Amino acid sequence: MGSPALVGLDVGTTGVKALALSADGEVLAVATRGYPLSTPRPGWSEQDPEDWWRAAESALAEVASGREVAGIGLSGQMHGLVTLDESGRVIRPAILWNDQRTAEECAEIEQRVGFERLVALTGNRALTGFTAPKLLWLRRHEPEAYARIARVLLPKDVVRQRLTGDWAIDASDASGTLLLDVEQRDWSGEVIEALELPSVWLPPVLESPARAGAVRAGHERQGTPVAAGAGDQAAAAVGVGAVRPGVLSVVLGTSGVVLAPLPAYAHDDEARVHAFCHAVPGTWQAMGVMLSAAGSLQWVRDVAAPGSPFDGLVDEAGAWPAGAEGLVFLPYLAGERTPHADPDARGAFVGLHVRHDRGALVRAVLEGVAFGLRDSFDLLGELGVEATAARASGGGARSRLWLRIVASVLGVPLELTESEEGSAFGAALLGGVAAGVFADVHEAVERCVRVRDTVEPDPAWQETYAGLQDRYRALYPALKVAR
Repeated sequence: MGSPALVGLDVGTTGVKALALSADGEVLAVATRGYPLSTPRPGWSEQDPEDWWRAAESALAEVASGREVAGIGLSGQMHGLVTLDESGRVIRPAILWNDQRTAEECAEIEQRVGFERLVALTGNRALTGFTAPKLLWLRRHEPEAYARIARVLLPKDVVRQRLTGDWAIDASDASGTLLLDVEQRDWSGEVIEALELPSVWLPPVLESPARAGAVRAGHERQGTPVAAGAGDQAAAAVGVGAVRPGVLSVVLGTSGVVLAPLPAYAHDDEARVHAFCHAVPGTWQAMGVMLSAAGSLQWVRDVAAPGSPFDGLVDEAGAWPAGAEGLVFLPYLAGERTPHADPDARGAFVGLHVRHDRGALVRAVLEGVAFGLRDSFDLLGELGVEATAARASGGGARSRLWLRIVASVLGVPLELTESEEGSAFGAALLGGVAAGVFADVHEAVERCVRVRDTVEPDPAWQETYAGLQDRYRALYPALKVAR
């Protein structure tokens, strides 16, 4: 049967990914299972937690088939509200991270707690995607469902509870509820009291690699240790080795992320970047998030060249010089989070000329996303982050041109790791720590995460981009005034 494998389960928005990993970092098997997303009203986003469990159990069975499994770890979409009654039954569909119904409740939270105090305690301002505003929304709009609540969980924790029977959450995922004292790594009695929420609803907070139980009796994998796990971005950072100060995680997915490990708690007074607990015990992370990164590239493909392969469009972009002769793209196609917490922000092309063709538009999109990432990068610098390198991941990281653009805009080398499995890879490493295969997260990363390539900044491009960055930053306030 061979050496025992480690399994990571990532409970995402579109499906579950399961991964089996050897103790030296070799990916042995990968399985995915999809499930639907419900949008019952404009701006609403919900899912059935039963779909998560069925998908996770099926994917786990596939990757574990014929293998001894030493440990299991989980990661998942953050912020989703799952409510359970006294019998552990799901009360209503989960309200997800991208649900936008709670603007009124966010304003109420900042008024009840006070903006400065809320940011100091939780590291964040009240945003519509977070968990706490959804509880207040339920209290106001669905009082019968609210009255039945006995327990509150996040998506990955529902899967772990079904797998083990144990009720828990990890500090990194709990950071996204807006109910955690992020510095103390435990629930904030002050915030919970101000919002008049029962603290008994909330599960115990564990560190990400801690053992949070074992697979329940009667299951095929009975007795296998299961880690507490982590939110998807924290797990992805573990998966690429961004676990020590100086090494960033840069994600070019549908959204874009710049994440920096922190040795001590720090937050931005204006909450322009998120401050969360990291998946590494005793450390924290600061994270800037832009909502349309690779999503911007998909948008320009869909409107300018429907059905065309991305590689061909990127080749067209590569024919244009850095800066695309003054064409600048603002990537706020779905609003923005960092540095502007503005759901009404809008995108734009500025500087169009008759010479510009489809390739120029694509080049401007690639560069505009890089400028957006630079906004997050600079805010992290204000918190004392000094980056020596960044580990890139996500679908956009497959483009050598885009990596070269981002490296030049950020001014740091971008490193690529051997595995491209992201959060599931990191979850498997956490499962290995919980099982005792690794002494801690750092040992897991040292043994399993390997850099295969490095993309350096282009000095000539850096000079061009330095001037365009200022122009890019001037566009948001100008367009806001024009709205």
